[in-house]
Amino acid sequence: MSQGEMPAGAPEAPAKPPVVVKKYANRRLYNTESSSYITLDNLATMVREGRDFIVYDAKSGEDITRSVLTQIIVEEESKGSALLPTAFLRNLIGFYGDSMQGALPRYLEQSMANFTQQQQQVRQAMQQTVGTLFPFDIEQVSRQNMAMMERAMSMFTPFYPAAEPAAEAPAKHPNVEHELTLLRGELARLQKELGETRAQLADQPAPKTKLDGRSAAD
Repeated sequence: MSQGEMPAGAPEAPAKPPVVVKKYANRRLYNTESSSYITLDNLATMVREGRDFIVYDAKSGEDITRSVLTQIIVEEESKGSALLPTAFLRNLIGFYGDSMQGALPRYLEQSMANFTQQQQQVRQAMQQTVGTLFPFDIEQVSRQNMAMMERAMSMFTPFYPAAEPAAEAPAKHPNVEHELTLLRGELARLQKELGETRAQLADQPAPKTKLDGRSAAD
């Protein structure tokens, strides 16, 4: 049983309640669980660790979690590691006030859930086969999924002019099992060639030095 895996029949650990964060007029964020002031970077770390939180306006008590999460995205995008393509952002802005605005959030949420599940399955399959010898290019999969999402969004707005040239449609993902079979075969072939090379080197006599040649001539 792998580390962190629950035994069969064991009750699941109760989920922790979300951390309550209060935002004050001076834009400072206060974590009520740790009784300390935190930053947007701290909240971003909590998201990556799977720790849920809710942000309230300290004065009005309004739930402002959505706007704070948006601020985190803006901060991350400004650091240079951009995830959202310009065409995607233009299409997204175009949906505000559109008749399809109500359907888009659910679609984006489901698409992200499917991508997260696919990411976990592919990583697990690659780790079980070759470990860390050939790290999987998850960034390429991310780009392909984002391009697929952009094309789906353009289907919602067929009469809108394209903001940018459409990206070339990514090739369909080959079957994972087929890819794993090819990798196993390639590894076996490399191991065989390495063994043959070692055997040939072991059978070759050591080369004679110049000193040995002069001694033989004398």
